[in-house]
Amino acid sequence: MNLFSIENKVILITGGGGILGGEMASYLLNNGATIVLLDYKEDIVNSAIKQLKKINNNVTGFVCNALDEKNLKEVSDKIIAKFGKIDILINAAGGNMPGATISVDQTIFDVNIDHFKKVVDLNLFGSILPSLIFGKEMVKNNKGVIINISSMTAQSAITRVVGYSASKAAIDNFTKWLSVELATKFGEGIRVNAIAPGFFIGNQNRTLLVDQETGKFTERGETIIKNTPMKRFGETNELNGTIHYLCAEASKFVTGIVVPIDGGFSAFSGV
Repeated sequence: MNLFSIENKVILITGGGGILGGEMASYLLNNGATIVLLDYKEDIVNSAIKQLKKINNNVTGFVCNALDEKNLKEVSDKIIAKFGKIDILINAAGGNMPGATISVDQTIFDVNIDHFKKVVDLNLFGSILPSLIFGKEMVKNNKGVIINISSMTAQSAITRVVGYSASKAAIDNFTKWLSVELATKFGEGIRVNAIAPGFFIGNQNRTLLVDQETGKFTERGETIIKNTPMKRFGETNELNGTIHYLCAEASKFVTGIVVPIDGGFSAFSGV
């Protein structure tokens, strides 16, 4: 038996049209999984599907708003009608907003509460609602895997990103809580875990970490590197190995954990 086989697993990825979700989709597709890509805009879904079909045709997609319970139920019905099951859900939908980030010349009292609420909705409830809707289908088969996306901002006070930090800290707790709830009430076959990426340069944080004129790291970027023992930022493909492990039978006795993928950042005291 190949403990790491994910062939023919039906894997749903919310935010699948984004950089993180798209990278995961590509990797898992290459390893024999059937991918169901979910994102909130039709053009994003269509573009992502077009790229992924260059790998193979075991991919489909639906326009799906992770914060719309009715929409999620409709999409769930379509997925079950097409595939008959849901094996794995990866909650990769998430993000930040400018008003929920404190700039260098601001304090917490300048935070935009409306943006703060929207960031919490997207990152927390954008994982809770899909977990409940798609998780209900897993319960019917007494088997399934849910993987949430946490962050290093959840584990310690990373300055400025207050809204994002609060929502990801809640993800850590929800991951542990849901893992206990599902295992104790529905058996050992349904597992819930999370990954906590360290610092990766993407479209949302690029200006915070890289000076757009010089191409060099900003002061914030330099501070992160100083506190990362591996002395570099991560690459999105470096999340794939852990995702694969959590999807596979190799981790069938693993539930309720948050795995740091951070180059040692969470282990380092700074001295």
